[in-house]
Amino acid sequence: MADTLAECITKWTLKNAADYGLAIPAKVISRVIAEHPEKKTDMKGLMALISEECKRVNALSKEQAAAGLSAFHFEEKPKEEEGERKITLPGPVPKHVMTRFPPEPSGYLHIGHAKAAFLNFESAKQYGGGMRLRMDDTNPEKESAEFVDAIIRDLKWLGISWADEITYTSDYMERLYEYADEMILKQKAYVCTCPAEEVKKNREKGEQCLCRTKFPEESMHEFRKMMNGKFGEGDAVLRYSGDMKAENTTLRDPTLFRIIHKPHYRQGDKYKCWPSYDFAAPIIDSLEGVSHAMRSKEYELRETLYYHITKILELRPSKLVHFSRLAIAGAPVSKRLITPLIAEGKVSGYDDPRLPTLSALRRRGIRPEAIRAFVLSFGLSKVESEPGWDKLLNENRKLIDPDCPRRFFVRDPVRLEIAVLAPGKIAIKNHPANSSLGMREKFPSNVVYISARDSEPLFEGNEFRLKDWCNVRVKEISQMEYLRPDGSIATGKVIRADYVAMEGEVARKFQWVGENDRLCAQVLIPGDLYIDGKFNPDSLEIAAGWVEKDAAGFEPGQNIQFERFGFVTLDKKEENRLTFILTSQ
Repeated sequence: MADTLAECITKWTLKNAADYGLAIPAKVISRVIAEHPEKKTDMKGLMALISEECKRVNALSKEQAAAGLSAFHFEEKPKEEEGERKITLPGPVPKHVMTRFPPEPSGYLHIGHAKAAFLNFESAKQYGGGMRLRMDDTNPEKESAEFVDAIIRDLKWLGISWADEITYTSDYMERLYEYADEMILKQKAYVCTCPAEEVKKNREKGEQCLCRTKFPEESMHEFRKMMNGKFGEGDAVLRYSGDMKAENTTLRDPTLFRIIHKPHYRQGDKYKCWPSYDFAAPIIDSLEGVSHAMRSKEYELRETLYYHITKILELRPSKLVHFSRLAIAGAPVSKRLITPLIAEGKVSGYDDPRLPTLSALRRRGIRPEAIRAFVLSFGLSKVESEPGWDKLLNENRKLIDPDCPRRFFVRDPVRLEIAVLAPGKIAIKNHPANSSLGMREKFPSNVVYISARDSEPLFEGNEFRLKDWCNVRVKEISQMEYLRPDGSIATGKVIRADYVAMEGEVARKFQWVGENDRLCAQVLIPGDLYIDGKFNPDSLEIAAGWVEKDAAGFEPGQNIQFERFGFVTLDKKEENRLTFILTSQ
C-alpha cells in the first residue's frame, strides 16, 4: 500500500537527513513528487509542508531520527550496470535529429554542464544528426567574451563539436522584437508598469493587474518606449497574458522582456530591452531547426509555456526532453556559491582543484574520456544525482593507470643513514606492467629519506626493504639537525641502519628518495568544500616532501603515480620546487 502524503514526506525527510546530515527541502521534494505526482499542481503548498517537516526532523537527535527512519521500508536499488547508458530519444524520432547546447556565458562550465553537453552531442551523433552550440546571451549584467572563450575551450577539450557556426541569441534581437509585437497584437502579451513587489503579490494571489486590460495599441507604444530606453530598469516589463489562476504558477503572466541598460559584451548599447529565456528559447529552437531541446528537469514546469508560445506564433515546436541535474556532493556548481568563494579568497579561482568546474577538473588531471563515461552513466534519467567524487575518480584511474609513470615521493621526510653499503647503479621500472615506459637509473647514496609515516612504527632491530633496491635493519634512532623540504634547518628523527641484502622478502616496503637525487615538492590534496552544507576551511591539505629529481622533466598536466601515495598531476614548475595536485588515491 502506498504511503500517504504525510508519511511519504516524513520518510524521505528522515532519509535525506540520514544521507546528508541535514534534511534539505529541495532534495526531498523530488522524492515526494515521484510517489505523489498529483502534487505537481501545488508545488508551493507541497514545499511548505516539506519545509515544516525538515525543521522538525533537523531538531531531532541522531537517535530519534534513526528510530523514526527504521519504521519505513526502502526498496533496494538495482545494481547499476557498468558502462554508459544508451540514449533513447522519445519517439517518433525524425529523420534529421538536431539538438542544441545553449549555455549562458556568465561563468565557467562545470560537471553539470558537461552532462547536458554530452547528452545533446551523443544523442545527436547516435541518431546520425548534429548539435548546435548557441550562446544564450541576453543578460548584459552577467555575460562576457571571457566566458564565451572559456566555454568554447572547455567543449573542445571534452571532444565535443557542433554543427555549423556558433550562434548567439543576442544576434536574433530584431526577430525577437517582431515576435513580441505579434504576441501583443494577438493580445497574448502586454506591458506592465506595476512595481515588482505588487506583481509578485498578484501572482501569489492569482490576481491580474489593470495593465492586462490595456489595448494592444497602448502596449505596442509602451513596448517601443522599452526598446528605445525611455523607461528605467524595473519600470516596465512585457508579460505573457496567461492564466493567473493556473495551478502551475509559471503560467501566471511571466515576464517575456525586461529592461537592462548595461552595455552588452557583443551588441554594445544597441539594445535596452532583453528577452527572458522563456520567450527566446522556444522561438530560436524552432528557427534553428532543433528537433529535440534537452534541458534539466528544473524547467519541466515551464514546458507548457514553451509550447504555448510556439503555438501562438505558429512556429514548429521542438520536442522537449528533460533530465536530472548532476552535481558532486560537497562541491558547489552554482555561480551563486562559487563567486563569493573566489571573492573572499576561500578558493583560488574557477580552476581551484576542489571545484567541479571543467577548468578545475582539467587542472586536477581528470581526462575528458572519464568525464564522458561518468556523465553518460546517468543517461536521461530524471532521478536526482549527487554522487561523491569516487565514481568520477575511478573512471579516471582506469584511464590513466596503464600509461602513468611511477615515481617515489617522500612526505615529511625522515633521514635514513645506511652503514656498510657500497653505492652502485640500480635500475627501476617506470611502470610495473608497461615495459614501453622503460627504466630509470639510480646511483643511491648511503643517505636516503623515507616518510615520517613509514618511520613511526620502527624500532631497533626492525628489518624493512627500500623498494626496488635493498633490505636494511634499524640499528639506532636518534635526533639531529638537517635540511627540510621548505629550506629550513630543523631537528628531526634520524634512523641509522645496517645493510642486510639486495634481495629477500620482508614485511615492510618503503619508497625512498636519495640525498643526491631529491627535489622539493608539494602536493595539493583537495577535499570537500562543503560538509553538511557548511564551508569546510580544511578542504585543501598540502603535503610537503622530497621527490625524485628527474620528475622535473615532466611537463605541467602530466599524470604521474607517486607509489604508495596516489596519482598526481604536475601543476607548476619552479626553480627549486615542483607542485602537484592529487588526482586520486
